[in-house]
Amino acid sequence: MLILGSMPSVASLAAGQYYAHPRNAFWPIMSALLNEGDSSGGGGVDWVKRREMLTKHHVALWDVAQACVREGSADASIRDAEPNRISGLLEACPDIRAICLNGQKAAEMFRSMVAPGLTDAQRTIPRVTLPSTSPARAVRFEVKLAEWQIVGSFLETK
Repeated sequence: MLILGSMPSVASLAAGQYYAHPRNAFWPIMSALLNEGDSSGGGGVDWVKRREMLTKHHVALWDVAQACVREGSADASIRDAEPNRISGLLEACPDIRAICLNGQKAAEMFRSMVAPGLTDAQRTIPRVTLPSTSPARAVRFEVKLAEWQIVGSFLETK
């Protein structure tokens, strides 16, 4: 499974880690869905262990954009985005069987910048847009976790 965000936040870029903001629900959600370790978030699990957890379950992370102009971390302020070469990734990794887009901005950018360059076969890979795990989307963790339950149907949990 490939999970795509829009572009890393300022906190993530500074830390050199995906979803590094301590209030981002991504890591607690994935820990819960994978029945792995500490799901408390806020740095409760180190970056190496987080990557190992996703690798173990065949989950890849990347972003729709490789670069953009943005003030702060808000997706709404993204402009002049340059897409990552996702079609090349899908070609190099033919076992990817689902694409999950973390938030509406990632989905919008995928549709406009990436989808037109996909091959016919790549367009058949199931794609799901999920509500953002960002702390800017102020809903309770339990709500976000429930919204992400569909990811379980794509996960390798054995």
